Amino acid sequence: MVAMKQKIGSKELFAKHYESLKKLKFYDGLVAYMATSPVVAMVWEGLGVVKTGRLMLGETDPAKSLPGTIRGDYCIEIGRNICHGSDSVASANDEIALWFDDSELCHWTPSNSAWIYE
Repeated sequence: MVAMKQKIGSKELFAKHYESLKKLKFYDGLVAYMATSPVVAMVWEGLGVVKTGRLMLGETDPAKSLPGTIRGDYCIEIGRNICHGSDSVASANDEIALWFDDSELCHWTPSNSAWIYE
């Protein structure tokens, strides 16, 4: 993890964040709902982190998520699926730029990384 913060995002911020979903029926409700309470935004780095994160989250539609995933265990409806995960490195970079200034990112190398990565 290279960054984390709790923040109440505005409807405008969430509208930008979820812009790729604008044509879907749950978009307006999702944007309004997300702006009602704080969120914890995080930035993770690592080999395959986007793919691994998506596996941990489960499918966007909780009804299609496997047990043991966050959405499979804790969600019922798409518009209330508890957490968001970027679907690509490119979208992650765009989303990180919405939520964090470069100065807030703490890039570091864990001491055990030589034992984990080639």
